[in-house]
Amino acid sequence: MENAVSSPRKTVVLADDHQLVRAGLRSLIEDFGDYEVLGEAQDGEEAISLALRLKPAVIVLDITMPRLSGLDALPRLKSVSPATRLLIVSMYDSGDFVMQALRLGADGYLLKDAAAVELQFALDAVANGRRYLSPAVSGTVVQHALLHSGETVPAPLLSETTPLTPRQIEILTLLASGKGMKEIAYDLGLSVKTVETHRAQIMERLNIRDVPRLVLYAVRQGLVSPDPS
Repeated sequence: MENAVSSPRKTVVLADDHQLVRAGLRSLIEDFGDYEVLGEAQDGEEAISLALRLKPAVIVLDITMPRLSGLDALPRLKSVSPATRLLIVSMYDSGDFVMQALRLGADGYLLKDAAAVELQFALDAVANGRRYLSPAVSGTVVQHALLHSGETVPAPLLSETTPLTPRQIEILTLLASGKGMKEIAYDLGLSVKTVETHRAQIMERLNIRDVPRLVLYAVRQGLVSPDPS
């Protein structure tokens, strides 16, 4: 009987000026089993040096750091290591920060108060070439997309032909409203793992591979309003 060959772990570099935050992220990421943390940086300049030397699959990057902020480091990181995917992990949920990060080259944006399962989902998404946004900041991207598409009010399109089950529609609505996985699980009396499975099935059935498009779909279907007020 042949031994199964395990897939190589994806490499990660952490950039945050707080040592305790880096230690917590390292512990969580390495516990996922699919990732190896190659190095840590405490500012943007160190992150660029590590990216140039190590060429990691993913850099997990804070925004507020000394010498060079995460936002200022983004274009330089893309330049020195174009194949490296960049995931912002920040406490800032302001639309200005989110849109600026995306414009400067971020592949994902995760809030620091997210659950561990959200961190894993975000890493998996960006490491596999997709974008990821925390549900709580997705509304900003949806509004931006609607503004640039010339739409203001989406027409409700949901019908009996929708490929989603009533439970999945319920979860999609909560997700598009900005609730995180733990909140949705609590509201519906489900486990976080069950909610994550539903979300994966929703994306599969709709052939949508990232959260911003998923939220935009919900807006176009009339499940949620593009106006956060």
